[in-house]
Amino acid sequence: MLTGPDHLVVTVADIPVAVDFYTRVLGLEARYRDNERVDLMLGDMALRLHQLETPVNPKATHPTPGSLDLCVRSVLPLEEVQAHLRALQIPIEVGPVSRQGANGPIVSLYLRDPDGNLIEISRPERD
Repeated sequence: MLTGPDHLVVTVADIPVAVDFYTRVLGLEARYRDNERVDLMLGDMALRLHQLETPVNPKATHPTPGSLDLCVRSVLPLEEVQAHLRALQIPIEVGPVSRQGANGPIVSLYLRDPDGNLIEISRPERD
């Protein structure tokens, strides 16, 4: 019946700050829908940014910046991701560490976006 996600809404305190982080740090493309919503393209789905006090309805009962825990797959080796983050002075909270992904073992790095959302960047674990 279902095939996968189309978009995931991320509630943020400041859309321009979030767009800067997700485009500059994570390399996502921003597509502006209007002043209240921005899509950040992640493969064939979007992270849709909503400002905390958005009038857009319907929305979650308790939209809260910093409540997201998201794992994304990297096309780059994690060593390159680490070097990129270091160059931008983005702290890595944890990692690299072994974890279990949806399709098997992964190795992950953890960092936080400006709202405190936990972002896990992963790659399949190699034998």
